[in-house]
Amino acid sequence: MGSKNKLKRFSENETFSNVFQPTREEVVGNEFPLRGKWNSEFFKNDNPIVLELGCGKGEYSVGLAERFPEKNFIGIDIKGARFWRGAKTAVESGMNNVAFVRTQIELINHIFTENEVSEIWITFPDPQIKYKRTKHRMTNSEFLNNYKKILKPNGLMHLKTDSEFMHGYTLGLLHGEGHEVIYANHNIYKNEGAPAEVTGIQTFYESQYLEVNKAITYIQFKIK
Repeated sequence: MGSKNKLKRFSENETFSNVFQPTREEVVGNEFPLRGKWNSEFFKNDNPIVLELGCGKGEYSVGLAERFPEKNFIGIDIKGARFWRGAKTAVESGMNNVAFVRTQIELINHIFTENEVSEIWITFPDPQIKYKRTKHRMTNSEFLNNYKKILKPNGLMHLKTDSEFMHGYTLGLLHGEGHEVIYANHNIYKNEGAPAEVTGIQTFYESQYLEVNKAITYIQFKIK
């Protein structure tokens, strides 16, 4: 993407009422004004809040918001030029149950407070295969502990990925740490039983993976 195009998208993001781009200093200093107030101050309802972490272009956040108008969805990504597409689609479609925040995943405890979130989706994260990159895997123990802090009791987690490594690593960790695996499938388009929203919504890259018959995996679990 050209730099001019990026700047245009950054500029347009600033005009969207559903986009929030706090500075790192604001977030770390617990100065983000919607923390603990997403329902009352932004969505203006008591509906469950669902996050998509590393939301990319925002296709999944928007797709879920369309399917479940009785829930609120928030896409999180550090690259605002990417989720510009999802934010723009939501604005143009008049969707009031979806928002986007430009921040780092490791800072979400400063964006949400305890028990504020009902579900978390992780869609096609970088598997960080090298051992020295373990600390950056979005399902490692430290990240899971962070998610647990903001999730309601029995809050759901979803991992959808094209990486067999990430799928296997996460399953092993979940079983090893005693978390509850509700559903696991290493090829959701060839095996039955996956929730409708798992196969009914596809990201841009996911559709490309399917064209070359690359298996898509999915895990639904609860953090104990």
